[in-house]
Amino acid sequence: MEIYQGFTFESFQRWRRSFEIGFWPAFFVVNTLFNGVVSMMDHPDLPPWQPWTWEASSGITVLALIPALVWASRRWPIRFETWQRNLPRHVAYSVLFSLVHVVSMVAIRKLVYAIAGHHYQFGSWWTDFGYEYLKDVRSYFWILAGIGLYRLWVMRFQGEARLLDEPDVGPPVESIEQPERFLVRKLGKEFLLCAREIEWLQASGNYVNLHVRGRDYPLRVTMAGIEARLDAQRFVRVHRSYVVNLDFLAEIEPLDTGDARLLMRDGVTIPCSRRYRAALRDRFGQSAAA
Repeated sequence: MEIYQGFTFESFQRWRRSFEIGFWPAFFVVNTLFNGVVSMMDHPDLPPWQPWTWEASSGITVLALIPALVWASRRWPIRFETWQRNLPRHVAYSVLFSLVHVVSMVAIRKLVYAIAGHHYQFGSWWTDFGYEYLKDVRSYFWILAGIGLYRLWVMRFQGEARLLDEPDVGPPVESIEQPERFLVRKLGKEFLLCAREIEWLQASGNYVNLHVRGRDYPLRVTMAGIEARLDAQRFVRVHRSYVVNLDFLAEIEPLDTGDARLLMRDGVTIPCSRRYRAALRDRFGQSAAA
């Protein structure tokens, strides 16, 4: 199992971003091809370009809306403790999703029909939009479920961090307000992660990723919440989405814009915004100045 975990997931990490970007276009191409063939079979009396226009316009529009769904899944996660609050928000958001989808696909169809010398008529907005929404809300929550399952799979193999709980009996062994270690659950096992080994932290939706030796361990907390618990002598905020461990900072490169680029010891570059450069100047003097 360790060989499987070390080889497969580490290999996946190298092309994970490409997979996440390329999956949806590939999915919608296959889905559109399938739906296009079915639509042609259902309308044998129509020119083939018309059914293909219907399906392609819908697929292209939903594909363009995928980033909005990914954002919604992060903004309003549906978990056991949040579903009652966030489910109504998703239902309301699905109406907006459907409205944008329908308006956009109708516009594409009208354009294609006009180029072909025809006129496209959508029908009654009150009745036809209700019909389209019933299909869209199903697609909306299927896509949301797919995104959620994918994240659960990634977290299972990647590991998810959390703060240590206070003991049921007696005082805590170490500070709860400024933890020295985090508990990481991974593949059904648990291990401790030393805070001083964290190279940097990056905000990601409702999580903050703790970067350690090439791995990211998501911690369900806000950046402001975790920043207040870190050792201020070691960790410094450099961007609204980044906190770095000064022990792993190798180089500071000032930019003409007033921002800076930080080079970490492992070769990764992290942005430093002008707003937070003063904190670096306080630590390193003129080396962080423009």
